[in-house]
Amino acid sequence: MQAPDPWGERLPRKLGLASTVAVLVGSTIGSGIFRTPAVIAGHIDDLALFMAAWIAGGVVALAGALTVAELAILYPRSGGIYVYVREAFGKLPAFLFGWAELLILRPAAYGAIAVTSAEYLLRTFGVAGGAPALGPLSRAQLVAVAMIAVVAAVNRRGIEFGAIVQNVSTALKVAALLGLVALGLLLSPGTPVAEPAAATPETGGAVVLAMVAILWAYDGWCDVGFVSGEVRDPQRALPRVFILGTAAVVALYLAANLVYLRVIPLDRMAGAPLVAAEVASALIGPLGTTFVAAAVMVSTFGTLNGSMMTGPRVFYAMAEDRLFFERVGRVHPRHGTPSAAIVLSAALGIVFVSVRSFAELAEHFVIGIWPFYALSVAAVFVLRRKRPDLPRPYKTFGYPVVPLLFLAASVFLLANYAASQPRVFLADCALVLSGVPVFWLWSRRAPNAADAGGTAAGP
Repeated sequence: MQAPDPWGERLPRKLGLASTVAVLVGSTIGSGIFRTPAVIAGHIDDLALFMAAWIAGGVVALAGALTVAELAILYPRSGGIYVYVREAFGKLPAFLFGWAELLILRPAAYGAIAVTSAEYLLRTFGVAGGAPALGPLSRAQLVAVAMIAVVAAVNRRGIEFGAIVQNVSTALKVAALLGLVALGLLLSPGTPVAEPAAATPETGGAVVLAMVAILWAYDGWCDVGFVSGEVRDPQRALPRVFILGTAAVVALYLAANLVYLRVIPLDRMAGAPLVAAEVASALIGPLGTTFVAAAVMVSTFGTLNGSMMTGPRVFYAMAEDRLFFERVGRVHPRHGTPSAAIVLSAALGIVFVSVRSFAELAEHFVIGIWPFYALSVAAVFVLRRKRPDLPRPYKTFGYPVVPLLFLAASVFLLANYAASQPRVFLADCALVLSGVPVFWLWSRRAPNAADAGGTAAGP
């Protein structure tokens, strides 16, 4: 009989170091690096400022990873952010995170990622994704539904099967990016050159909008915490995964942007929505466009699989705390997976894919996860004071400067987003806060919920 997990985890620990790195890298690198540089070029027309913004985004992501790594080894449990916020600030804010994930963040992510992957799959074969297919569903939507169902079935069967898909897709997407970078360095002479642009009163606002898009491209570095309850030897593996995985993504993004700028001047990049395809086409001809379409398809499919590996663990953790339906917290007796949570997540994703306008509206609510990123990082300060007795094999590098840097960036992002998009920001806040009465109703339904949930933090 297997010995009980030292941290109280009920899911089996089957993820090794390489697979866990693949979860982080694969969840972060989606379609963003293939498209976002064109969006940034539309806001920033100064070369030095363009690269500085990408570097700044990488520094923020790395600061978050360096900090959350300490939390991950304190509480290597399924749920990640949910668990960190619960242990530091209590059940209500943790529930609000899960509520936002359940209602819009996770299913919207599934919908957006799956539709993007489906569109590029069809484009690779020269098929129009927008054409009608079945009732109100387009071809791309129908393929996206199938993709969600496939990754859900794979991950329900066992996290080791999801890890195989993740390892292969991550290897392919990293190889595609490295190949594009190598081609750019070999076939494109010279270095990026651009005249410095004069600063204007609008420059600050443009940089803020650019930083929002860049931080979206880096988003995903925290997702691996959701499956930390299934990582083998978590106290050794998780700090390496968070730090090395995030650093690898930052290096890849910066290298890709340098190559893009060698091939396409900054003043033309804004007019190239799929900038990676433009670069590949300039380097190797029409074959380059097909190559990039296939790369984006593989990349986004891997991100979809990574999101299906990680997201359901939040709902599973809520159910363990008796703050969600008990069935969602059950572990499949044969596969050792939170199968009901996976099925629920897939169903929500399929709904979002099927109602395109709602999925597009949901993209505005992605800002809703940043308050919880900030709370997770702030949890390091709280838990050092609240639980100084817990063993910490890894402590946040650069503490307290590094977590404070991340918190400052979060406040900057949220404040500027509130100023530039006040209606959307208020709607986002209303959505998250709508979980407060739900929390109290659920707590009354399950009186012991306030005391439920594992708090073990080590052997």
